[in-house]
Order: sequence, then structure tokens, then C-alpha cells
Amino acid sequence: MTTSPSATHPTGADPTPEPPAGQPTAEPVRTARAHSFNAAAAQYAANRPSYPLALFDAIEDLTGRPLTGTRVADIGAGTGIATALLHARGADVVAVEPGAGMAAQFRRGLPGIPVIRGIGDDLPLTDASVDLVTYAQAWHWTDPARAVPEALRVLRPGGALALWWNTDALDVPWIAEAAARTGRHFGIDISAEKRNVDYRTADPSGTLDFTRRTVRWSLRVPVDTHLANIGSHSVFLVQGAEHTASFLAEERENLLRAFPDGFVEEVYEVVLLLAKTPA
Repeated sequence: MTTSPSATHPTGADPTPEPPAGQPTAEPVRTARAHSFNAAAAQYAANRPSYPLALFDAIEDLTGRPLTGTRVADIGAGTGIATALLHARGADVVAVEPGAGMAAQFRRGLPGIPVIRGIGDDLPLTDASVDLVTYAQAWHWTDPARAVPEALRVLRPGGALALWWNTDALDVPWIAEAAARTGRHFGIDISAEKRNVDYRTADPSGTLDFTRRTVRWSLRVPVDTHLANIGSHSVFLVQGAEHTASFLAEERENLLRAFPDGFVEEVYEVVLLLAKTPA
């Protein structure tokens, strides 16, 4: 799920490697990665994990109101994974998505839910028009200096901003080993993902008072679904088909040695940051 890229904000589940000497600088790299999802929207929709129902229980608990009947703006909605769950919970949802490919996939999968093209740094919504603004796997593509005031502008009094990420449970041995292989291959620090998901990086200005909740969950999927999931992350998408295919083929062999039945249990910790506005 995507919004516009910001070179100054490191938070997120898609850590950015440093470009080699002589290669494009951070901002072009991040821009390319932010737009890379559009060409892989169908793969994203089919293979990315969803979110546990306990996450939405936590949102209701922290906001002090049920999602049923709540007016929600889901920003960086992507193909609509979170939007669909909010809608199923009874929320009145409007989605905002910048990418043409992702928005087209959203409309195919969720024709009954409105999706507007736009970015989190300049929301195409009127003042005080929603009760809840959500970012699922998307806040790290924004510039908080612009996105925080925009969220506050469109929220009604007593509303809330909710940000969340599916982060890998790195205390699970096979996940830690796979993350280490990915980190070595692409020159990234997978563990930085979870360190960066906190209120200081979400809002460096300190304007918002975030509460943090963590929800652990898992799902059992075929190895090939798992590989298609990780292959839909921007760090893979910008590497080129041949480079990515080579890594994923090797990773498939590693996983089948560990899981000869062809299934893995993906384990996640959803990190939720939620801040309420004054009533």
C-alpha cells in the first residue's frame, strides 16, 4: 500500500538500501520504489497478507467507539486489503491511492467502495470530514511534516489517526534466517523496520500523542505464495526481473529444505500507532 515517497522518513516495512557509489541518490531511489507497486498490483493483491481481526478490536478500544458507522479515510489504500476489512467491520470508508495501477486493481476487487486518486501529503478530502484516518503499510511513504497537518485537517473533533505495519516476527528462527539472507543480498537491515516503527519517526514534530499496541498473528501459506508475497515488496520490484528471479529461486530451495511439505507459517507482529484529536 502506497502513498507518495519521502526521503526524510525512514519508518516502514520496506527498508531502503543505500545506493552504491555512482548510483541514483536516495530520493530517486525512493520515488522509483514508491511507483514500483503499480506494475505488480495483481501480484500484491493476490499474495500480500491481510490483518487480524484483533487489530480492529484494538482500534475500537483505543478510539472508544465501534467502527460500525465510523467515517474512515484509508490513505495509501493500495489494492484495498485494509479497506475491505474496515468496510466489513461496518465502517463507511473512502480510499485514497496515488498509483494508477494500484487504484485500478482496487476498483476491480472492490467496485462498491469509492477510491480517489491522491497522496497523504495533500489529501483530496474536505476539512473535518472523517472520524478516522488510517494508513496500513503506507505512512513511511509520506512526509510527516505535511501528512500530520493534513490528517488533522480532515479529522473531525475527537477523531483519530491510526498507522499500522505488519512486521516480521524475527524471534522465529526460520524468519530470522530468511531475513538475514535478504539483508545480505540487498544490503538492507531488516531489523531496522521494527526499530523505526515508533512515535518519534511517525511524527518527529511531537504534535501527536501516540499509543502503541502490538498484535501477533500468523497464517500458513504455500512456499510459492510466501515467495510471491516477498517478491511484491519494492526492494525486489526495482531490482529487475532477472536479479529478483535468481534470488527467489535460491530462496525457494532454502525454504523447501526447511519445509519439505511445501508450506510455511508466516508470523507477524502488527505494530499499531494511534493518536486521538481533542473532542
